Amino acid sequence: MHLAALTVFVGLAAARRLDVSWNVGYVQVNRDGHSMRTAIGVNGALPVAPIYADQGDTLYLHVHNSLNKTTSIHAHGILQTGSNFMDGAAMVTQCGIPPGDSFTYQVVLNQTGTFWIHGHDHDELADGLRAPLIIRDAAPPYQYDGEYVLAFEDWYTAMFDERMDETLDPTKPFPPPPSFPYALINGVNANYTETMRFAADSVYRVRLVNMATTEWFKFSMPGHEMHVIEADGVYSDPFLTDGLTIAPGQRYSVLVRAHASDRLNYQYLVEIYASFIPRLAGLNPRYHAGLIEYQKDAPLVGSDKEELLDQLPEDVPLAWNWDIELKALSRQPVLPVTRQIEIVIGGALFSDGITRDLINNVSYVPPKVPTLYSALSLGDLANNASLYGPNSNVIVIDHMEYVELLIQNPSRLPHPIHLHMTTFQVVEYGPASDDVIISQGATPPKIPAPVRSFDRWPMERDTIVVPPMQYAKVRFHAQDGFVAYGHCHLQVHLRMGMAFTLVVAPDVMQKTMTIPPSMYELCRKQGIPITGNAAGNPGADMSG
Repeated sequence: MHLAALTVFVGLAAARRLDVSWNVGYVQVNRDGHSMRTAIGVNGALPVAPIYADQGDTLYLHVHNSLNKTTSIHAHGILQTGSNFMDGAAMVTQCGIPPGDSFTYQVVLNQTGTFWIHGHDHDELADGLRAPLIIRDAAPPYQYDGEYVLAFEDWYTAMFDERMDETLDPTKPFPPPPSFPYALINGVNANYTETMRFAADSVYRVRLVNMATTEWFKFSMPGHEMHVIEADGVYSDPFLTDGLTIAPGQRYSVLVRAHASDRLNYQYLVEIYASFIPRLAGLNPRYHAGLIEYQKDAPLVGSDKEELLDQLPEDVPLAWNWDIELKALSRQPVLPVTRQIEIVIGGALFSDGITRDLINNVSYVPPKVPTLYSALSLGDLANNASLYGPNSNVIVIDHMEYVELLIQNPSRLPHPIHLHMTTFQVVEYGPASDDVIISQGATPPKIPAPVRSFDRWPMERDTIVVPPMQYAKVRFHAQDGFVAYGHCHLQVHLRMGMAFTLVVAPDVMQKTMTIPPSMYELCRKQGIPITGNAAGNPGADMSG
């Protein structure tokens, strides 16, 4: 995949219809340079081509399913205001697209920034169904002369289902032996990452997208100053940093000014790692370097990539600094709180011998009716969280509530938590409650983490890392009616049940939202009910 620097034009074309066709199917590929394997690609190829759009465009994504299982597509970070049914989370906001069938997603792109688009059914993103989605700003607040996109992926030699079979096998030790994926940058082995070509004294925007399923990525540009200007599609004040630590699902943009002289070339550095997997030389972490070229044959200013990248701390939301230190460029004041909801991350060994992950002591299992369709069809009963099923993990929120999620992580693993349909203000980090830690069978740390709070204008984003033994507080305003899936973006944890669902203002949804008939047809073709509670029954009858 060639992602050349793009010249920025302040006056972009008027809003348009952007048609993109995806035939989702199996492919045989050697992406890491070491082994062939079955994967999931688009139009017979991997990587999936990035989608570039302009603010105000409407994306018509025509999807044909050539797999032997259902598929669905989620535009990660797109708010889907007024079109919750296009969010793409299977059995949350739609039925999956059946094998051999087709469906067109219609997505109005009113936001700007760095996003990505991926499969959201049967963990298909882990096997390749993922691509950057870049929405250019008609009037960007920062000027730059060109841009680069670096899309990071972790790539395993086995398909995701094979790895999960081992993880969930009650006859085998848990956790299973660690796997050590290869790093891909823009779809190829990171050892062969693309050259960034800089013109002297020019300014570049570098967009960083972590599309991985398990691994974090570190990024640094020694010899250059980086200013963070975006996190998860939200502009920030310029924030100087030496490097970034990027969790699965997260995105950043940095501005970099090229040197006035073009006599020397430099490197950019990338590390793939997982702090919860044992360190093993050459496997975890893996280090990579790409070229920043001013002149083709200019001398190279080398960098000790291992030494420099190892200095960047792990398990924090932004290397050297915390994302809570970013300030949103919009200057929105911190939201008040009318309701606090505690989200407790956990895990447990079940009676069938399988270890599963939990949110508030519930391991998520999809309902028999998409949650959105239940919210629209249950009438006044839609405010009864129990009717969405005991394992849909639904929390009902009233219209116009100011919500604070207190996300407690009493485990020794970091968790990147993504919330669909809304951004949230990052308000505070601090030590997880001792009571919560003890309730999960763990021991509180001798030295608890410090409390870190926002300064003046809290940053907004859609994916937050909750560090080990810590909490995070985030806030949003329930201005619209929608169903939002919240989950850990480590794909193994999502498969193991680390998810919850927010049903926001179902009364408003019932008055304002109409599901396209073509979406109901996806359900009918599979015999899936389109009305009723999680059991597929009317009213409060949860039998079956």
